Amino acid sequence: MQLIVATRNTHKTREIEQILGSGLAVRDLTAHPEISEITESGMSFEENAKLKAIAVSKKLPDLVIADDSGLEVEALGGAPGIHSARYAGANASDKEKIAKLLRQLAKVDAKSDRRRARFRCVLAVARDGQILATVEGVVKGKIAERLCGLHGFGYDPIFIPDGFEETFAELPEELKNNISHRAKAIRKLQAQLLALCREV
Repeated sequence: MQLIVATRNTHKTREIEQILGSGLAVRDLTAHPEISEITESGMSFEENAKLKAIAVSKKLPDLVIADDSGLEVEALGGAPGIHSARYAGANASDKEKIAKLLRQLAKVDAKSDRRRARFRCVLAVARDGQILATVEGVVKGKIAERLCGLHGFGYDPIFIPDGFEETFAELPEELKNNISHRAKAIRKLQAQLLALCREV
């Protein structure tokens, strides 16, 4: 049973594989250079996830799952939101994106009581160009004053989930993968994914 993740982000693929556990062979697009980059032209996480899932499932015979996720910061009006991956430019590093976000918070004078944020993840599952399911996972928290931690990727070093004092990047990988937005979305989908893969 094989599940294709519509991404070339190996961090994301590994995280999904760890959350799902055994039972599914998880692969991504790193082995498919013939599939070009998919433009995320949607106006929401759900639209972008569906775009990616449909496009890849038209080119591969496997069950495809696509993730669109990002960070929404209250003091910034929900930014970076669907632009999280490109917040500081198309080829910006994670540190550059974080630096821009912290600068923007400083501009609006976002003190500790105005640093509320949430990570949102939408997953779309498709086969043969048809959407089979979509689910959403959300985890609430706040933005740290500075980068902390060496684990994770993206905005993990500045996001402190509710109920914790540490950022996602400071938490053990197993714990983060139990409470994250992506974990919440995948759990809603897990039984369905296994059933769909068995249909092949």
